Amino acid sequence: MKSMSLYVLLVFCLTLGWFILTLVNVLRSPLRRVPGPFLARFTRLWLLKQVYFGTYPKTSIELHRKYGYIDDPAAAKIIYGSGRGFTKSQWYYASGNPISPLPNIFAEPNPHIHAQARRKVAAAYSMTNLVQLEPFIDKCSAVLRDRLEEFARSGTSVEISHWMQCYAFDVIGMMTLGKRFGFLDSGEDIQGIMSSLSQYLVYCANVGVFPEWHKTLFRRQMRSQTVSGLTHVRGFANAQLEEKREKVKADDVPHPNVAEDFITKFLRVQAQDPTKITNADISSVCTMNIGAGSDTTSISLTSIIFNLIKHPRVLERLRAEIKEHESQESGRVVPSDGATLAGQYFPPGTVVGINAWVAHANTKVFGHDAHVFRPERWLDYPELVKEREAYFMTIQSLDILST
Repeated sequence: MKSMSLYVLLVFCLTLGWFILTLVNVLRSPLRRVPGPFLARFTRLWLLKQVYFGTYPKTSIELHRKYGYIDDPAAAKIIYGSGRGFTKSQWYYASGNPISPLPNIFAEPNPHIHAQARRKVAAAYSMTNLVQLEPFIDKCSAVLRDRLEEFARSGTSVEISHWMQCYAFDVIGMMTLGKRFGFLDSGEDIQGIMSSLSQYLVYCANVGVFPEWHKTLFRRQMRSQTVSGLTHVRGFANAQLEEKREKVKADDVPHPNVAEDFITKFLRVQAQDPTKITNADISSVCTMNIGAGSDTTSISLTSIIFNLIKHPRVLERLRAEIKEHESQESGRVVPSDGATLAGQYFPPGTVVGINAWVAHANTKVFGHDAHVFRPERWLDYPELVKEREAYFMTIQSLDILST
């Protein structure tokens, strides 16, 4: 009984000590003047709850409306601009493999290591190269059109979000590996790839709040069924890698008018100089393309289709634009000097970033009707386009090709 009392007293003292220490840190913090939810000052559990239940985007907008906007287009250039000194926060750690020594372009926080990894593949992401990939997209679009026409003839209702994901996966497969996964043919979640990716993204978002638990939870995650689909993706990618390796030679000269997938470009660079890019680099980048590109692309396409159907006026104008054209022929760590963003000082080591939901709801940037689906807003005031482009936040502009 006495030992139990001592145990309770010890727990109480430790809890009280933690509370006092936390309170002192909050009161002494340079961030104490930044308004926000009271509980969020003491624990990341508040953020975890918002992320876990999917309420974080709307809650963020509501908090800005309640406490005032700390949202500035100029801050986006400072935080995400190349060479600004804002390194990636520990949130990104949960998106990488903690037991692998190989660098991950998306998750790598060290700007020098990130730059080295980026230089190996940056040329493949240039606009000149991306435009040349259009024939791959056209092939997949033709298959999608045929499938949708089949459904239309038979009067079958379809879930457009699912088919947009099938389309996105096959497009990314063609662009990256030169071969479709086959989602558009079967219309099914092949080998559980879609569900595995969805579960993995949920894992990254939640564990990113407490990245110190990533290494422990990652091992458990790797033993679950969640990784079966992702394992199939890696196997599919590696199979294409080996098949194309036999066809690519160092003295091959790519035809300027022939579309060439990412993996072929990387293999040609490797054939010319094996030290420039390794097999692990190629495999990592290809897997990243598929993981980062398929889900975001399908969500964007689904949103566009949904809003076009919901707003007939915009759909009618889009059709008119297409007809006329045919007749003519997308968190960083504050550096050692600290930073003042949107009028608020942030000390070194603070994790800052631009919340895309809040940024794209900013009426100062997008107008008083920022919540309205009105794409022609970009045509009304051409002199503001450059400023607004700072808020066009893509995966590439924020994470893959920026430090």
